[in-house]
Amino acid sequence: MAISNPGGLLNSVASHQKQTLATNYIDFNQDMGWAQQYLPDLMEKEAEVFGPRTISGFLSQVGAEESMQADQVIWSEQGRLHLSYKGNVSSATAGANTGTGVTNIAQITIEDDIDGNVGAGFTAAKHGIRVNDTIIVSNSDGVFKCLVTVVADDVIDVAPYGQSALSANTVSKATTILVYGSEFGKGQSYVAAAGTNNTTDVRGANEPAFKTFSNKPVIMKDYYEVSGSDTARIGWVETTSESGSSGYLWYLKAEADTRARFNDYVEMAMLEGELALAASEVQGSTILPGSTTNATNDAGTEGLFAAIESRGNITSGVTGVNAATDLAEFDAILAEFDKQGAIEENMMFVNRATSLAMDDMLASMNSYGAGGTSYGVFNNSEDMALNLGFSGFRRGSYDFYKSDFRYLNDLATRGGINAASSANAIRGVMVPAGTSTVYDQMLGKNLKRPFLHVRYRASQTDDRRMKTWVTGSVGAATSALDAMQIHMLTERCLVTQGANNFMLMK
Repeated sequence: MAISNPGGLLNSVASHQKQTLATNYIDFNQDMGWAQQYLPDLMEKEAEVFGPRTISGFLSQVGAEESMQADQVIWSEQGRLHLSYKGNVSSATAGANTGTGVTNIAQITIEDDIDGNVGAGFTAAKHGIRVNDTIIVSNSDGVFKCLVTVVADDVIDVAPYGQSALSANTVSKATTILVYGSEFGKGQSYVAAAGTNNTTDVRGANEPAFKTFSNKPVIMKDYYEVSGSDTARIGWVETTSESGSSGYLWYLKAEADTRARFNDYVEMAMLEGELALAASEVQGSTILPGSTTNATNDAGTEGLFAAIESRGNITSGVTGVNAATDLAEFDAILAEFDKQGAIEENMMFVNRATSLAMDDMLASMNSYGAGGTSYGVFNNSEDMALNLGFSGFRRGSYDFYKSDFRYLNDLATRGGINAASSANAIRGVMVPAGTSTVYDQMLGKNLKRPFLHVRYRASQTDDRRMKTWVTGSVGAATSALDAMQIHMLTERCLVTQGANNFMLMK
């Protein structure tokens, strides 16, 4: 029997020199070669060069989560209590003579409610102004107190108290009208026109408008897969995930990253989501089986940014031009909050540039800022580093708590989107703290809820807040697939109540 060694792989050739040669060892790595046969100083720990990579946590700070059982969540919100409108003085003298002895009765045409919601639950012909109401009329000509004498759809006749007539101010929506009371004569009944003294009650009652909003949950899914063989492979790199787990099995690292990324998707969808319009290119049939049209709300969900842009407030101020300008622009934000009856406590989540602009704005309020450092104002000590960062402050009657929003800074998230289109950048968001009283359609009663909260689909048999399950042949075998699949699913939507109390900084 003959024994051969093809290629000399048995390494039976003795070396006559005191050194390591390629012929003495089997080369397992043809690319590197055994020129690197000496053991390197191995750093097993994976370096965390991007810091905390996950951006989730915003909604957990400002809202809450509640379960739902339907395909849609509907909530109602209170409208304004007082009657105030926009319009124009369409005529200074064309009002009808109603027997009051006044011939120069002016006519005012109602166009919008005070929020400009014509066509959105309000029509000009269905305003709440009635005969014998006393109103304030304000435009570029001045401020006038008037008595309403005739109401005909969207046109009202008014008689001024303090002068003979109003001047015509026909600029569209340039006149503001506010009802502040009423005046009746002795024994006078509710009438269609002043001076007629009808005995029939024709004044009519004002009915509050029923104002509702809705949103639909979106289903999000993802999974991670690793073959059965790879689950047994041990690497030389010690990995660490955002959850704190560590080990030498690389698939644990990959699965943890997939899970962390999915958790971020869940939060990002609640911030960035949009409902597909009827003209959208997102076909309803691709989301809802059996759907053949692009009906509005077939696909998508309304996120926080979309809700504020459609029903809230937007500011382009506080950009760091200079402290005085930023303060004036911030005061304009407070004035807008005053108009909306906003909550006194608000949380601000802003990007780095806006955060620094606010710090500079507040630091400039220190009377010693130009000539030196004031330790008392900043609550600092001579023996410690000067802290020019502000996490909370009060302006007017409002308290603000400022926090950096990593999502708006990170280059791999909104930070990169903002950099690519600075004109459309989202620099921050102001969210009211506290709760609001709303009428719950499902429960049929008023409830107190945070202004911002997440609704997720759940029942007694299935909780879809955050589902995770494992399939495959690894561990508890569930199929013939020689792999382990880790599935993740959630079904949820964001409810943004009282969007008029929110401010988006763009």
